[in-house]
Amino acid sequence: MKGSFIVVPILISFGLSAVLGPFVIPFLRRLKVGQTVRDDGPSTHLKKSGTPTMGGILIMVSVAVTSVLYVKDYPKIAPVLFLTLGFGLIGFLDDYIKVVLRRSMGLKPLQKMFLQLVVTGVFAYYLVHATSVSLSMRIPFMKGYYVDFGWLNLPLMFVAVTGTVNGVNFTDGLDGLASSVTVMISTFFTVAAVGLGAGIAPITCGVTGALLGFLLFNVHPASVFMGDTGSLALGGFVAASAYMMQMPLYLPIVGFIYVAEVLSVIIQVVYYKVSGGRRIFKMAPLHHHFELCGWKETKVVAVFSIVTAVLCLLALLGIS
Repeated sequence: MKGSFIVVPILISFGLSAVLGPFVIPFLRRLKVGQTVRDDGPSTHLKKSGTPTMGGILIMVSVAVTSVLYVKDYPKIAPVLFLTLGFGLIGFLDDYIKVVLRRSMGLKPLQKMFLQLVVTGVFAYYLVHATSVSLSMRIPFMKGYYVDFGWLNLPLMFVAVTGTVNGVNFTDGLDGLASSVTVMISTFFTVAAVGLGAGIAPITCGVTGALLGFLLFNVHPASVFMGDTGSLALGGFVAASAYMMQMPLYLPIVGFIYVAEVLSVIIQVVYYKVSGGRRIFKMAPLHHHFELCGWKETKVVAVFSIVTAVLCLLALLGIS
């Protein structure tokens, strides 16, 4: 792929996201789709109440339009776009029920999990029956070596996809946090896709550009939040990109922050129950713990992003 075919989709997606923002955000504000802030959270977050959410629409539209321009020449974009938009639509439905229909719970947990399993199942079927992509996985730092778990490959895919999606969802709790962390990961996948000739670089570039454009409005103090619409879509993109390049074993490395956020919630809940009400973290997910330890929101975002950038560089060494 020539350099222009890397730069152009980034610029297209960035331009769409940046241009649509000033139109979409006021529209969301008029719909009164404001974020509800937890009363038990950091007090500094109370002023965010009412900030428009569902801004992930900007990301989804920008990525979709950019991908459509390239999908004819790069058909492997299709399954990545499907998982991205599939999970994004689940998130949109959840957000719509919560903030437009004013039902605080949104989708019920079983409903959300069922929809996630259906979308993942369609992706898995397509990957197995309509592509030449193998389910064997590249082993990090062992060039040319793969591991194949046989019949466990599909169950592991469901775990990896839904785990990644919900990891991004937990990470989306501070201004620019999920966006900044994920733009590092999409950049990593872009470099990997180009180097491996995976045929999905236009969509990884598209997500990178869309996130850069979205960050114009999402950095502290955020004028819009991505909501589940954006976080679930990004989780679908990350998981799909990993599988299209046989790289799910790289997810715990580049997505370390996602893993840490999920584990912090699991550990907190389990320890609270077995200890009779005590907590390990001041608050979960993990980013709130650091806030309550005295870190400014911008510092948490910067540190988490730096950690992700370093781990992405380490993962690149694991490919070469």
